[in-house]
Amino acid sequence: MVTEKMLRFVSLGKEMPEKRPADLRAQDFHEIYREFADAKAADQASRCSQCGVPYCQSHCPLHNNIPDWLRLTATGRLEEAYELSQATNTFPEICGRICPQDRLCEGNCVIEQSGHGTVTIGAVEKYITDTAWENGWVKPIRPAQERPESVGIIGAGPGGLAAADVLRRAGVQVTVYDRYDRAGGLLTYGIPGFKLEKPVVMQRIAQLEDGGVTFVQNCAVGQDISFDAIRGQHDAVVIATGVYKVRAIEAPGSGAKGIVKALDYLTASNRKSFGDDVPEFDNGDLDAKGKRVVVIGGGDTAMDCVRTAIRQGAVSVKCLYRRDRANMPGSQRETQNAEEEGVEFVWLSAPKGFTGGTQVEGVMVQKMRLGAPDVTGRQTPEIIEGADYVEPADLVVQALGFEPEDLPALWGVPELGVTRWGTIKTDYQTHATNLPGVYAVGDIVRGASLVVWAIRDGREAGGAILDWLAQSAAVAAE
Repeated sequence: MVTEKMLRFVSLGKEMPEKRPADLRAQDFHEIYREFADAKAADQASRCSQCGVPYCQSHCPLHNNIPDWLRLTATGRLEEAYELSQATNTFPEICGRICPQDRLCEGNCVIEQSGHGTVTIGAVEKYITDTAWENGWVKPIRPAQERPESVGIIGAGPGGLAAADVLRRAGVQVTVYDRYDRAGGLLTYGIPGFKLEKPVVMQRIAQLEDGGVTFVQNCAVGQDISFDAIRGQHDAVVIATGVYKVRAIEAPGSGAKGIVKALDYLTASNRKSFGDDVPEFDNGDLDAKGKRVVVIGGGDTAMDCVRTAIRQGAVSVKCLYRRDRANMPGSQRETQNAEEEGVEFVWLSAPKGFTGGTQVEGVMVQKMRLGAPDVTGRQTPEIIEGADYVEPADLVVQALGFEPEDLPALWGVPELGVTRWGTIKTDYQTHATNLPGVYAVGDIVRGASLVVWAIRDGREAGGAILDWLAQSAAVAAE
């Protein structure tokens, strides 16, 4: 009976996949969680309460049908579980690895709120999709019929790739333009291998290429090709560039050597994992080996940086954040992993400047306390006068977030509508911009956000473009 294999949360406790020991995993860039075994995945899936109002599903940006694929996993129907997961998520094996489940699906699990410990949704999602790849259940993209319309996608990150997948499956001709030499965006060059091993990303890109998606790499729009030229070559265009403009610290000494941007630092490390020649790493500028490292910031990018520095052999790694643990934006799970690996968090601390002249030697730190809440409800940090000190540092990584580039100016399209924050204005449902046939998705619309939101945007935009192309064809036929 199916019912006998479900609702087992009262007798089975929450159990995550085994983590490799901290002292071992800190020596390499392999993923830290081991795979579930068949029986363990089924056991954990069977803890789902099959509740009438699945908050896990409603708090997932993709509205994945989580209870049903957990039930299928619990009863051994893994191929069906994968098919159901794939139906709403273009990249379930990626979301299973990097989504902050503690803030989304798992954080809203009913049995977690009742004190029984959440269902380990992300780990099961990763397991069933990895199993699908191993068993050949992931089918090639083979459109039932080719269509003459073409769509150009600017940006090969998760939003652009999700849109490409939807459009190509419908038979539309798709060309993806990207500034890097490999597709994937932050999935490839921003997120470290210990969270997302690169073959996982490359196999999806290979699937898209095999399915007929054309990738134009090392192509910077506005330099190598104009935006108008792309519009002229395609029936519709999707802007999926992400946000890459770094929020830098403007303080005395901030121009010193040894103060680097988080994305430069992470990209260099990921390029080395591919075996690329990276002069900035090889000469030591972007290598933490033997250095005292200070990372400034409290988001997921900061967590990636501190854990990367540990693996590169830093003498010490400290993370400065101006609020406390309870108010940091990064994943609590990632914070715990970092602490296990030897990272020291210095809460309620903010940089005031840097010492050392041309080469950084330390961070001048201001101690903070939390005052009254701001407009978002978070307590505002206030400086504690007279509590300043210097934190020694040979390498300082700025991980304060990202802002959108000025695309209208860079691309010579001043008529492209943007918000006062510089993000592109779009229709909430269709993702259409104010320019006919031009759509935008992901961080360039939302600001720095989660991969899962970019995937949702890309899928929705792909569907909206198919509708728009059909309407355009109908009008042309009249």
